[in-house]
Order: sequence, then C-alpha cells, then structure tokens
Amino acid sequence: MGPTLAELQYAVDVALGRRPGSLLLRNARLLNVFSLTVQPAHILLAGPLVAAVGEAYAEAQAEEVIDLEGRWVAPGLIDGHVHLESSLVTPAEYARGVVPRGVTGVVTDPHEIANVAGVAGIEWLMEASEGLPLEVYVTVPSSVPSTPLETSGARLGLAEMERLLAHPRVVGVAELMSFPAILAAEAGELEKVRLAERFRKSPEGHAPTLVGPALQGYLATGIASDHESTALEEGRAKLEAGCFLMVREGSTTRNLAALAPLFRPEHADRIGLVTDDRLPSDLIREGGVDFLVRKAIALGVDPVYAVRAGSYNVARHYGLRRRGAVAPGFQADLVVLEDLATFRAASVYQRGQRVAEGGRILVELPKAKPSAAVSHTVRLPPLALETLRIPARGGRVRVIRAIPHQVLTAEELVEPTLRDGEVVADPARDLAKLVCIERHGRAGRVGVGLVTAFGLQRGALACTVGHDHHNLMAVGVRDEDLLLAARRLEALGGGMVAVAEGEVLAELALPIAGLITDEPLEVVEARLQALEAAARALGVHLPEPYMVLSFLGLAVIPELRLTDHGLVDVRRGALVPLWVE
Repeated sequence: MGPTLAELQYAVDVALGRRPGSLLLRNARLLNVFSLTVQPAHILLAGPLVAAVGEAYAEAQAEEVIDLEGRWVAPGLIDGHVHLESSLVTPAEYARGVVPRGVTGVVTDPHEIANVAGVAGIEWLMEASEGLPLEVYVTVPSSVPSTPLETSGARLGLAEMERLLAHPRVVGVAELMSFPAILAAEAGELEKVRLAERFRKSPEGHAPTLVGPALQGYLATGIASDHESTALEEGRAKLEAGCFLMVREGSTTRNLAALAPLFRPEHADRIGLVTDDRLPSDLIREGGVDFLVRKAIALGVDPVYAVRAGSYNVARHYGLRRRGAVAPGFQADLVVLEDLATFRAASVYQRGQRVAEGGRILVELPKAKPSAAVSHTVRLPPLALETLRIPARGGRVRVIRAIPHQVLTAEELVEPTLRDGEVVADPARDLAKLVCIERHGRAGRVGVGLVTAFGLQRGALACTVGHDHHNLMAVGVRDEDLLLAARRLEALGGGMVAVAEGEVLAELALPIAGLITDEPLEVVEARLQALEAAARALGVHLPEPYMVLSFLGLAVIPELRLTDHGLVDVRRGALVPLWVE
C-alpha cells in the first residue's frame, strides 16, 4: 500500500532540485489541514507523491506546469464510513459519481453484501473495487448477523473476521452494532474488539442515543468511534468521553445541522465526516462526502476545518499514512477548486494523475462481473394469503411509527382495525401491514406487523434491501398485492417494486446479491424516480420511502422493528408480541 523505494527516491530528488518533477501546480491557495490556514503555495509532484510545497518552488522544473491563478487546492476527501452497496450500484459506478467531485477515498463497511453472501460477498466487492481512481478501504463486518433475532444469508465468526483482517486494504473492525450485547459484556462481542486491537486496527462503534453510564460502558470496551449521534448533547458527550465522532449526512439520516456547533478548534482532530448510506439520487444531485463539506461551510464551519474533517481526520483515525493532506511525502490525492465555499472541483488528481476534470471522469473504469456467490440470491419460502394473516383477538397492538429523515422509529400502541376475524390494514387511519420475508433459502420465516406514518392508501411497496439481514421487506394495504410484490422480486433476482390491484407499476432489478445493479447511476436514478412517483400515487408521503422501508427491519436502532422472527424491541434486545397483554 505504501510507495516503492524508487518512488521515494524520486520524491527526494525532486524536492532537492536534482530531478524535474512530474507536475508543478503554480500559484495555488493551499488549504493547510495542519495549521487550519489558507496559504499561497506552489505544489511540486513526483509521480504519486507530493515532493514539495512552498513559495520557493515557483520556478521548479517539472514535466508539466499548470498555473492555477489563485485557485484553491485541497486534499482529496475520504468518506469515513459508507456502505457502498447502499448506493445500489457497483464500486466503479460509485467512483464515477464521486471522484469528479473531489472524493478520492472511502472506508466501506461491506456489511450489507456480507449478510447476503458472507466472505465471498466481501471478496467480490473488494475485487470489484480494485483499479479505481478511488481508494476503497474496508472495515471487516462485525455483525453478520447483527442480532440473533433475524435470519441472514451468512455468518461471520471470529475465524472469518481474522482471515479478512490480514488483507492490506482492511483498516478496522466495522461498527459493533448490537450495543445491548456490548453493554451486557457478552464475550463474543468483546472478542471482536480484542481481535481488532490484535491486528492494530480500529474497532468501530455504533451507539445510537447512548449517553451517561451506558455510553461509558460502551466505550470502556475500547471501541473507538460512533456515527449514530443525532443530537448536539449526545455528540458532545461522546467527544468528551474520547470518542472519534463521525458526523453523518446520508440519504435518510441527516445529522450535520444538529452537530455543526461541535466543529470547534478543541475538537480539531476528533471529528470526521461520513455518509453511511447515499442513494443514486443524492449522489447525482448532492454528491458524496463533498456534500458534507459544502453543507458544513454553509452552516458556518471554518472551510479548512470542514475539509480537514473530510480528509486528514479520517485518515489519521484509521492510520492511513500519507493520506488526507497536501504536504511533502503524502500521496498526491488532491482537488483543485473553482470555488471554496461551494467546494466545486475543477480537476481531481489521484496518485498524481489527473483523473477528473470539469465534473467528468477521465480514466476508464473496470467492469465488475458478478460471481456465483452474489447471483440468484433471492429464494423465498412458499407463500399464500394465509401466511400474511393476523388473527384477531382483544386488546391493543404494537405499531411501528416511521420517522422522516431518521433511522430511528417509535413504538405506538393502538386498537387495530378488525374484519372477518383478522387484523387488516386501514388507510383511513394510516395503518398499513408490514411484512418481512426470509429470502436466503434458509429458515423460511415470515414476520408480520403494522406500520404507521407511511401514508399508503392502496397497493404495496417491497424491496430486498432490508437492513441488516436483507430479507424482503414489504408494506401494503392488500395482502394480494403484498404477495404479488414478493413474487415479482423473486423473479427479478431482487430489487424494488411498486404494485397495485394486481399490476406492477414500477420496478428496479438488483440482481447482484439483491442489493446492486451494474446499470449506470443515471439509469438507476430514473427507475428510482419512477418507483417514488408510483409510491406517491399510492398515497405515500414519506421522503425516500424505499430507504425508510429498508430500515424498518434494522434491529439494532431503537425503538421497534420487524424481522422475519417477528417484532423486536431494540432497547431490550428481545422479541415482543404484536398484541399487548
């Protein structure tokens, strides 16, 4: 991963004027992430490395000289925590979307594909991300499955994690998501922290809403970071406890505005920027982690600090030497900016090569081929209307309330609507049926519950992106439509679908692990727009309804979720009955 001896010798010779450099960027305004200042500088490159930076190099010899005429130069950005699979496209297509915006690195947690295809799925993603103008670092998924209250397509134990940790592109153990198990000091979870430390790599956290003694106990394990803070005081408590605070702005969960007051000099090296999950629509319209830098600046954060949080701080946290700054000896990953306030990239260099200009990629991207392990992964159990039936009885039921722009849910207790001896969806009360169908060809379980705040008036929506187990999640008003949606997704090999009255209204096929397509971002975005238009026509008023649906099975974030095992009370870490005694 480091430079060769010849590259180091070349850099020393160029810095001392013994050989011409490969590129001289003259008359730059450099964002110095060490001093948090903007300074005039000339930047001299030696192949993949920065050889020298300073005002003394105006007349240095180089094979190519570019006068930047006062444009800003920033280090290439590094997204500190992202699930590439959540973009729904291949790593190459993701790179095409973000590299022209100034993103030259990501730290991905391939947790999603691991829950479908295990080690083989991770290996496919790592192979598919080789040779890109985007450095893809990996944290080894620690929670496959995330909890014992769901059925995933694979399991990763300590032996599999240890095998993966030996890979040079692996920089840590990914978010330890079952915080109830951590707080219970379960040996199996704590051994994952010890495993990361044995390999001298970072154990990453996942601590939604934790403060006080619960936060202290969680961090007492040695877990190093958290990206789940949604409130200012929660973020402040984590910083004060020594946590590396990852500030997130994804497609569904947007926390930057709430946490922006924490971007202060006393926290200079302990805040990083992450996207976690970004859909094609947001990648096209807003970008990747560059959007967070732009938004932080708009919120009043010092621009150099915002850039540092999106580059050097992330690199330092993961021990990525020679990354995240424009300085002698650092890898020449840098962005030339037309405008600092909007972080608008004129050109992007990765390892000293110009890889993007004017918003377009300049290099050919390799085409990823699906392996057998990530193909034909949707295998449903036998389904019938009876499978989805909820027999009536007296009392109230637990209902999941979806919350716009948040991964969090709320639990409500309501009197259900009954008809012909069973609980039914009731659009007039904004009550829809929620279903989770095991789709890995394993247990064949089906969980059934109710959800509110979706707005669905007719038909059904369904997807095989169902965090974290990635079983089939569906919300509907008619059981017949729920069955149609499920069977259509099985025929597609996975994806997203909207149906009503026995007709498929819109669909997106995701044949790679039921999570990814090899179609271009723009094609995927057009199909997602058609899906959202169909959802709106069915009465849905939630933004990003398919992403919200995909998170309704996420049994590691409070409060109430539905997996194929049934309803999960996340705070208790236990299954709970639909009916309240």
